[in-house]
Amino acid sequence: MARTKLGERLRAIRFDHVLVSPLQRARKTCELAGCGAHAIIEPDLIEWDNGEYEGRTHAEVFNERPGWNLFVDGSPGGEMPDQIARRADGLIERLNSLEGNVALFSHSHFGRVLGARWIGAPVQLGQHLILSTASLSVLTSQADHENMRVIEKWNS
Repeated sequence: MARTKLGERLRAIRFDHVLVSPLQRARKTCELAGCGAHAIIEPDLIEWDNGEYEGRTHAEVFNERPGWNLFVDGSPGGEMPDQIARRADGLIERLNSLEGNVALFSHSHFGRVLGARWIGAPVQLGQHLILSTASLSVLTSQADHENMRVIEKWNS
């Protein structure tokens, strides 16, 4: 149901570019939202690599490692905060070279990092930016100040 509503909201927007994570769940959301026909797989939209913690619940990791925080500590054998920051920054650089409206279909943790890095904040800010499944966020530049990137809408 949420994905259908997302498709209704996106139908009114003309996208010049549609980029999607290679993971099936993001590709499926992209298709259900009506954007799949023109989507290009963008490897940098893939979810945060959880390494040794992949497939484990937060409770399981906390039991083993009290106080663990993905956005501060990263994942052993996976991505660390500085690595995911570089990935997000590289994607932002490529996005800035595109003209027109761009739709991105990604995943919660990476989307939270992307939002933080979009406004020049550290990865750790992402822990405060919740993203729900099939939600809509708008990252843009301030109309009267093109070099100032802003978050216009988040987790809508």
